[in-house]
Amino acid sequence: MARAALPVVGWRELVHLPDLGLHNLPAKIDTGARTSSLHATVLDEYERDGEQFVRFAVDFPQQHVRQVCEAVHVDWRGITSSNGKTQRRRIIKTPLRIGDVEFRAEISLANRADMRFPMLIGRSSLRRRFVVDSGHSWMQTPGRKPVEGHKP
Repeated sequence: MARAALPVVGWRELVHLPDLGLHNLPAKIDTGARTSSLHATVLDEYERDGEQFVRFAVDFPQQHVRQVCEAVHVDWRGITSSNGKTQRRRIIKTPLRIGDVEFRAEISLANRADMRFPMLIGRSSLRRRFVVDSGHSWMQTPGRKPVEGHKP
């Protein structure tokens, strides 16, 4: 049985978290990470209608913008970072759109202030949805010309 070709993502893309009001968020595609991660500062946790919620801020220092978001807090999970240390992180589940593909993704909230990208897309979000071409960028970013190669 022939499978339909999957869309191709580059090693970096602009992604959207529409329910959080976050659009054109620079993200690094990282098949070495299992869980996607978003740079966030947790402001508050609360319960509404029997569900746990988390309120958090996503800062864009270059634009002097702070976006305050709310999402259902679905879990706590031990996440091992690239330096080998395990952190206990909050997990939210929210729609994520890359190009024309939108799906619900599990995302850990983390301090990514020292990272170049405010968001990291892990392999759980990519699985059975995308193929990764690590030699290109912006393959699913409308209005951006795909770029070949890695230019730090």
